[in-house]
Amino acid sequence: MKQEIFNGKTVDDAINKAIVAFEVTSDQLGYEVIDKGSNGILGIGARPATIKAWVLIQSMEDVAKEFLTNVFETMNLEVEIVSEYNEEERTLSLDLQGENMGILIGKRGQTLDSLQYLTSLVVNKGSEDYIRVKLDIENYRERREDSLENLARSCAAKVKKTRRPVVLEPMNPYERRIIHSCLQNDRNVVTSSEGEEPYRHVVISLKRYSKDKKSEKTPEEE
Repeated sequence: MKQEIFNGKTVDDAINKAIVAFEVTSDQLGYEVIDKGSNGILGIGARPATIKAWVLIQSMEDVAKEFLTNVFETMNLEVEIVSEYNEEERTLSLDLQGENMGILIGKRGQTLDSLQYLTSLVVNKGSEDYIRVKLDIENYRERREDSLENLARSCAAKVKKTRRPVVLEPMNPYERRIIHSCLQNDRNVVTSSEGEEPYRHVVISLKRYSKDKKSEKTPEEE
């Protein structure tokens, strides 16, 4: 919880300064009076009122933003967090914007996935209904999905040409599902996942045909 010190001629004055600084309403502000201040005698010995103030958590969006803000401050990163909550689907989407965002994406999105996982744990702590958290940086996930689909089609073409299986690099379950989904309607190739985490990977192979009909092997459920 981010806390700041505010001074004013009176406690009310200090509270108003905190409301303006945090850009919240009075019911969203929590505060503790450190010093009520004094007018002194004829102005001599006067001192300002001092409070410690913070923003009260009002929603799951606030919980997520506070957690991520603390993480980024520790990393000395300035990041703008844009959030959107879909109540019908119970999905909280968080888009991170700023400079040097590559460090938050990591290799093949591993850092981004870890941040998403941790944020989900924080948001759903003590909650009866699960809220799905989707963390993204400058549309990275859509670009990554497009890249994986292109990779899947390219490897499928290679399998058809060489008639030999193609083994892809290790991927997380989400990325493996993209490969499976992209090729599930291809009449000539079949996909499967092999190996153990974190080295589990997708293998694209030529479908085998019998005399009567082709094999109906389908991608495994991740």
